[in-house]
This record gives sequence, structure tokens and C-alpha cells, in this order.
Amino acid sequence: MIGKLRGLVDDTDEDGVILDVNGVGYNVFCSKRTLAALPQRGEAAQLVIETHVREDQFHLYGFPDDVEREWFRLLATVQRVGNRMALTILGAYTPEQLAHAILAKDTAAFSRISGVGPKLAERIVTELKDKVTKMPTSSFQISPGAATATQEMDAKGKKKAAPAPADNTTDDAISALVNLGYSRSEAYGAALKAAQEAKGKLNLDQMIRLSLKELVRG
Repeated sequence: MIGKLRGLVDDTDEDGVILDVNGVGYNVFCSKRTLAALPQRGEAAQLVIETHVREDQFHLYGFPDDVEREWFRLLATVQRVGNRMALTILGAYTPEQLAHAILAKDTAAFSRISGVGPKLAERIVTELKDKVTKMPTSSFQISPGAATATQEMDAKGKKKAAPAPADNTTDDAISALVNLGYSRSEAYGAALKAAQEAKGKLNLDQMIRLSLKELVRG
């Protein structure tokens, strides 16, 4: 199995890149975010590879790091989320944004992705909500507005996904922020930061006020 490729960018299209490795051109499928980060044609690039072999197919999927490959594998476990859809989702959101969207049960965030309807968005959130707290996130970010919540590092230097809120006050604050027009992912991230930075337990009014400050701060 191919686990990594290092070579020259030969050509790109909307689905991936042809990577020239010592004269051999490898056709590698990539997300839009990964493609956006690749160097110019003729320049050197390195991709972490997920190899899928079937009787009539030999597909290579490329990622900037091991973390994005792990998220690709996780997304592909969801029923009706195939490899190409997993790449589409990774092209729309960073791993950190995905963790926040899933933990916040923000199905609307997934429904905005082309090809993901309300039922599939609900399935993604439902099937992955108990798994994302064990998933790492990475510093690779191309999309603007990526979440920046403070997170602990694991033994390999990867940032762990933020834990879900554990009390009703935080949940109520998130609902209040959503009613004010913020997305569930935005509200979740702000409430999580407020809870992490607060000294002692917050009541609902304090949680909402501190969360709003986080949202204004951006």
C-alpha cells in the first residue's frame, strides 16, 4: 500500500492532482482545501496517501497530514458517505470545524455542503457524535474563519477535539445564542471558550454574556 508520495505537481483539476514521482504520474484525489494549498506546477509537494484497491479500481486519496486522513476514514464510515463525499466535506470544513459542528449538532452546517441533504446531515451528526472527542485536529487551515478554540495536545503533538458541554447551563446558553441568529457551531465554540476561561461555575446569564463577548472578539 502507498502511504505517502513526494514529487512534483504535474497537473491539477477540480478532483485532484497528478504527482510526478521520479517520472511516474500518480493521479491523487484531493479535497478542495488540499488542492488550494498545493504549490505551483513543477514545484515539489508531499501528500499523505490513503490507498483503496478493488477488483476494478485503484484509487489514491491525498491529504496534507495524518490528521485529515484520519477524519477522511471516520467520515467514510457513515452510511451513504462514500470516499468522494468525505473529500467534499473535508473541502468545506477543517477537522476542528467538523468537530465543533458535530458536537454542537449543527446539521445545518452539513446541509450547506453540495450533495448533503438534511437526512444525511442528521446521520453524520448522530453516528459521529460519540467518536469525535477522540479525534485529533490539525493546524492545516485554508478556509477562512476556522475555529480557534484552545485545545490540549495529545502525545503525538496533535490537538485533541474539544469536549462537548456537559451541563444544562451550557446547552441553554447555546440555544439562546442560536435564537439570536448565530449558528450552532458558532454558539458551541463561544460557549466552550467561555466555560474554559471562567473561574468557577457560571449561571445562564453569565454564560450568555461571556459567550457573546467571545463571538464579538471573533
